[in-house]
Amino acid sequence: MSKIGLYFGTFNPMHIGHLIIANHMVENSDLDEIWMVVTPHNPFKKKSSLLDNHERFEMIYRATANYQKIKPSDIEFNLPQPNYTVHTLAHVSDMYPNKEFCLIMGEDNLKSLHKWKNYETILEHHHIYVYPRIADGEMDDQFKNHTKIHKVEAPIVQISSTMIRKAIKNKKNTQPLLPKEVWEYIDEMNFYNS
Repeated sequence: MSKIGLYFGTFNPMHIGHLIIANHMVENSDLDEIWMVVTPHNPFKKKSSLLDNHERFEMIYRATANYQKIKPSDIEFNLPQPNYTVHTLAHVSDMYPNKEFCLIMGEDNLKSLHKWKNYETILEHHHIYVYPRIADGEMDDQFKNHTKIHKVEAPIVQISSTMIRKAIKNKKNTQPLLPKEVWEYIDEMNFYNS
C-alpha cells in the first residue's frame, strides 16, 4: 500500500518554498508521494487576488512535471463547498482504497488542529507529518507526543504568496522566489499586476 501525503494550499502562487517543503517531506520520510491539493476558491468569499482554481492547478502541474514523487491534485474541485479536510480525506480514501493518505501541515496549523472540524476523526484514521514553522502560541498537550503525529526536520521557509503577489504588483523581480515554470506562466498570463 503506497503512502500519500496530502499537502493542501491555495498556492496563489505556488513558490519555491512549497516545492522545497514538498520535496523535503517526500525525500526524508516514509511517504511515497506528495499530492499538492489546490484548495478551491470559496464561492461565498469574494477575493479578487485569488486566481481561478485551474490557473493555480496549472502552476503546480508545470512546476512538478519533473518531480516523480510530487503530483498536482484537483480532488477538492468537485466536492461540496465549503469543504473540510476530514471530508476530503474520507473522499480520497474511498476513491483509492489501495493507498494510505496522510496529512502534511506546518507546525502553526498543528497548534490550531483542535479547532478543526472532527479533528479526532482525522487523527484516528490518518497520520500527520509536520514541518517546522515559526509560529506563536502553545501546542495543545494532546498533540505533543501523539503516535500519529510525526515531526520531520525540514528547512524553515519564510516565503509567502502574499509577499510575492505584492512584489509583482509593485514591479519587483520575483524570479528567484518562483519555480521557473511558474514565473514564466505568471509573466505570460500577466497575473497579479493589478
